Amino acid sequence: MDLTLVTRDTDGATIVAVEGEIDVYTAPKLRDKITELVGDGVYHIIIDMAAVEFLDSTGLGVLVGGLKKVRAHDGSLQLVCNQERLLKIFRITGLAKVFTIHETAEAATTS
Repeated sequence: MDLTLVTRDTDGATIVAVEGEIDVYTAPKLRDKITELVGDGVYHIIIDMAAVEFLDSTGLGVLVGGLKKVRAHDGSLQLVCNQERLLKIFRITGLAKVFTIHETAEAATTS
């Protein structure tokens, strides 16, 4: 399965809507998008994972790396995730305490 990324700007943040699977094959595409945004001076990013069907350790690594990149500029990387199977991965790995996770993109933009 392929990975689709759609970027849109909101008040004070950029939302990257991700659809598909974030795995060893597709994660570099997300990493490159985050790197591109930070390179363009975007330091407040919301990764909307509502349409993500699968997430592996490579994908988690990309998200952690993205968080480090934006934090180096006093920025933030928030996640939108409302799927229990993905939320379980964040809880098991302890990353639920590292990332701010919202149920909807609207909730993320207002925080």
